[in-house]
This record gives sequence, C-alpha cells and structure tokens, in this order.
Amino acid sequence: MHPALWISKTGLDSQQTDISVISNNIANVSTVGFKKSRAIFEDLLYQNINQPGGSSSANTEMPSGLMIGAGSKVVATQKIHSQGNIITTDNSLDWTINGKGFFEILLPDGNLAYTRNGQFTLNDEGTIVTNGAGYELQPAMQVPEDARSITISGDGQVSVQIEGEAEETVIGQLTISDFINPSGLEPMGENLYAETGASGAPIQGNPSLDGLGSIGQGMLETSNVNVTEELVNLIESQRAYEMNSKVISAVDQMLSFLNQQL
Repeated sequence: MHPALWISKTGLDSQQTDISVISNNIANVSTVGFKKSRAIFEDLLYQNINQPGGSSSANTEMPSGLMIGAGSKVVATQKIHSQGNIITTDNSLDWTINGKGFFEILLPDGNLAYTRNGQFTLNDEGTIVTNGAGYELQPAMQVPEDARSITISGDGQVSVQIEGEAEETVIGQLTISDFINPSGLEPMGENLYAETGASGAPIQGNPSLDGLGSIGQGMLETSNVNVTEELVNLIESQRAYEMNSKVISAVDQMLSFLNQQL
C-alpha cells in the first residue's frame, strides 16, 4: 500500500473523531452544567531513514535527517471545566456554584457521583433529589411537609420557614467537592461525573471556604459551549477531512496512471 493512503486514512479517522466531539458539544448547548470537550491530537511514529546529527562525511553531520511520519490519531478528549453563564430562574431549588466545586450525588449502588447541574426537587418523602433520575443530594436533607419556603445561603446552610414559626429552621449544611484534576473525572451521562485515579480524591468542604465556590439560589449554570466557536471548529475539521480525502484521490490517480503506463 502506498504510505500516503495509510497516512490519509489516519487523518480521516482523527477528523471524524473530532467532528463527533464537536457534535456532542453542540448537542448539549442547552444542557445545564454541561462542560465542553476537545479532542487531543498526536502524531504517530516516524520512519527514521536518516538520523539527525548522523555523519554525512568524515567532518560533517546531517542537520535535519530524513524522517517520514505515519499520520495522526486522537489520544484523548479533554473536558474544559470553565464557568458557564448564570441564568436566573427564581426557583428556590435551582442552585448554582459560583466558582470551583461539584454537588455530591448518591447513586443507587451507594457510590458518589458529582455534578455541576443544580436543578433539584423534592421526592415523596421531602428529600432533596436531582430533577432527572431522583438521586439524593449529599449530605441528605429532608424538608418538612409544613415548610413554606426553602433558603440556602452562600456558604451552603439550608433552612426552611415553617408555617406558624417566626424563625427559620436549619435543616442541613451543604458540602461540595473539588478535584486536583477535574478533567480526569469520568463523564457518566445524566450530568454526572465519577472519580478516577486521574482526577484525584475529592476535596470536600463548605461553599465559600478554602477556594470553593459560593452557592447561588434561584440560578442555574448554563453549558459552557460557545456555538460560534464550535461552528468554526466544525468548519476546520470538515476542511481537514476533505483535504485528507483529496490526498487519497490524488494517490489513487497516480497509481492508476502507473498501471496504465507500465
């Protein structure tokens, strides 16, 4: 096989993966708390024909050598954990983290997951749970049936106003977790992330303390996907895909010419 055919094939595979990453970003432009991804490219091994610095004569060395690349591949998809825009909802159970940190969620198997999606609601027992699958927020907090309103302070203290009482009643203290390498978290779907060896262990604390973000009530963090930026990236990947296809077509024409002439 002509080397250029294989090289261009790796380019097609790489750009196809990049387009898949971009399409997932665009598909989640309206997903609360979503963090965009980017594809990380790497060039493949080189065929080393002449080593740079090798002797070209008794007194001279080759300044650059002769090495032919084997193409490219996508080695990782990196999550970009920049802050998304904040929108106001006026829903008392819509919370956002202004700064670093993740809400802690208890999964049915007993493990913890982490999310930036602060859309919460109450289940039939008055426990605060996620708005989608109904997973419990940690630490677990239960709202009394006769509570008229729910308030959370910037440092995570949750209180309720009970009918007939003048003072608010504190029902719990929210804690959030941060990671040394948030990009190492494993996306699980459902707006959740799982701890991995690459992310490091969770660093738990109260909001607004030790570098963790503060809590905002009646607000949500939107996706950090920039549609204009993604469309530009899509055009670039599309053009790169087309150019790799052109190389394959050109090599095919060259081989066809040889077959006809020889």
